[in-house]
Amino acid sequence: MTQSLRILLVSSEVEPFAKTGGLADVAGALPRALRALGHDVRVLMPKYRGVDRHTALSTVVPRVRVPIGERSTEGALLEGRMPGDIPIYFLAHDHYYDRPALYGTGEADYLDNCERFVFFGRGTLEAIRALEWTPQVVHANDWQAGLVPVYVETLYKDDPALATTGTLFTIHNLAYQGTFWHFDMPMTGLGWDLFTPAGLEFYGKLNFLKGGLVFADVLNTVSKTYAEEIQTAEFGAGLEGVLQYRSADLHGVVNGIDYQAWNPATDRDIAKTYTADDLVGKGACKTALAEEMGLEAEGAPVIGIVSRLVAQKGLDLVLEALPALVEAGFQVVLLGAGEPKLEKAFTEAAASLRGRVAIRLGFDAALARRIYAGSDMFLMPSRYEPCGLGQMIAMRYGTIPIVRWTGGLADTVAEVKPARRTGTGFGFKETTARALTEAATRALATYRDATLWRQVVRNAMAEDFSWQASAKEYVALYRKAAKAAGRGHP
Repeated sequence: MTQSLRILLVSSEVEPFAKTGGLADVAGALPRALRALGHDVRVLMPKYRGVDRHTALSTVVPRVRVPIGERSTEGALLEGRMPGDIPIYFLAHDHYYDRPALYGTGEADYLDNCERFVFFGRGTLEAIRALEWTPQVVHANDWQAGLVPVYVETLYKDDPALATTGTLFTIHNLAYQGTFWHFDMPMTGLGWDLFTPAGLEFYGKLNFLKGGLVFADVLNTVSKTYAEEIQTAEFGAGLEGVLQYRSADLHGVVNGIDYQAWNPATDRDIAKTYTADDLVGKGACKTALAEEMGLEAEGAPVIGIVSRLVAQKGLDLVLEALPALVEAGFQVVLLGAGEPKLEKAFTEAAASLRGRVAIRLGFDAALARRIYAGSDMFLMPSRYEPCGLGQMIAMRYGTIPIVRWTGGLADTVAEVKPARRTGTGFGFKETTARALTEAATRALATYRDATLWRQVVRNAMAEDFSWQASAKEYVALYRKAAKAAGRGHP
């Protein structure tokens, strides 16, 4: 029997306690899959305002003293339970975390984010020292936990509780790096000898994410294609050299989705449930979505979009392509919020193309499900996409993705081959409205062949993007990290 591991997953956000993006989904779902494989997994995150609405809390370490530069500040470690009865620790410090939002206001980041996440990184290790439970592997995620591997390899390398602890560092989006001015370096407690191009220095600034990349035993990101892309100047965000240097330790593991939470056979938020063997309910969902959103072209294919309205997601390409898509015979439904310029432009486009284009600004979880279920196709024209969950959810609901071939979109969607009746979606490479429209036109041609389209829908619904396979890949990386821990700095 394979030996189980003790794993501490460290994340600045975890579903359902706090969420701004996909990191929270991963941190909420992966531990359950690891537990199902027989591992002792626990999670640690900051105690933000309102987390106690989701779990009862008890104090396990009443005083966690954390050095911050030449002074120290004191927090506490609380324990609750996350779905699946998995222990989750909350690092509490009201001055840092009892705030309206996680990282900043809508206008700007909190000015003390460096101090807040120095406390989080070093506080994680101080909490481990105080617990009677010691992980074999610490799995740190994104820049907010980027200092954890640095501390394990430096200030805590001789600590008995951490001397044999391996570290895995996961990049969920390389664009967000946690960079701060160099005068914050003393706050970390690390020596200036680490503020070099080989260490934490990044164009004169302190870079938390770079710390994780340099010092962790093993690295991964959330798709194999993105792992290759971020080693290039186009996608490397200035860190491609570091990633090339660590390429032997860099892996890609595609995220999964929760197949119990996303299931058209049991979803209570959609008009009528359905399965791959009985798609009648999907037609009812399309009719209901058209009525709800005011679409008027009965029977016309519906393209759904659920997205942040930002340039990264390629929404400017959608805006440019809208007239051509409508002329080709499509209807478009969009749910999202983001850049005011894009919100305004989409609102105006919907007004001028009323009955064929419908926009709902903001985020509505139930409406998102109705769009996944009621659309025929799901559009994700991202400029870059580390993994992406929308395309996997769409396939689960028999809604065919139209994607740009990048990152996780390239790893999870297979181009439809009509002659072979294979494939699960349609893609394009160039970041242009014309390329997007051409991919949509191929989808439309397939849609008009009802027998072929049903087969493509079944192909998509037969895909398995549950967390089980991804969790096994993570376990292999944990074992690699644990093995590397005794060999010193990589």
